[in-house]
Amino acid sequence: MNIEIHDTALEARIQKQIQATGSGSVEEALIRLLETQEEQDRWLLENRAVINAKIRRGIEQLDRGEGIPEDQLDAHLANLKTQSE
Repeated sequence: MNIEIHDTALEARIQKQIQATGSGSVEEALIRLLETQEEQDRWLLENRAVINAKIRRGIEQLDRGEGIPEDQLDAHLANLKTQSE
């Protein structure tokens, strides 16, 4: 299979990916990208029920008025970040 790329921006992105990953060729870079995408797809499929449950819980909390007001959100996220470090 031969693939022609006519979009110079896309070609530049592929070249950047080759350099970033140390791939030896376009084919190697594409294999790596496909493997990464397939792994992400598998993870999402395996965790779909948990993700959907968390989304539902969040929506229910918002419906009950338990959300964080927008003007307090940045401070809340900064606080959570310092707690996890």
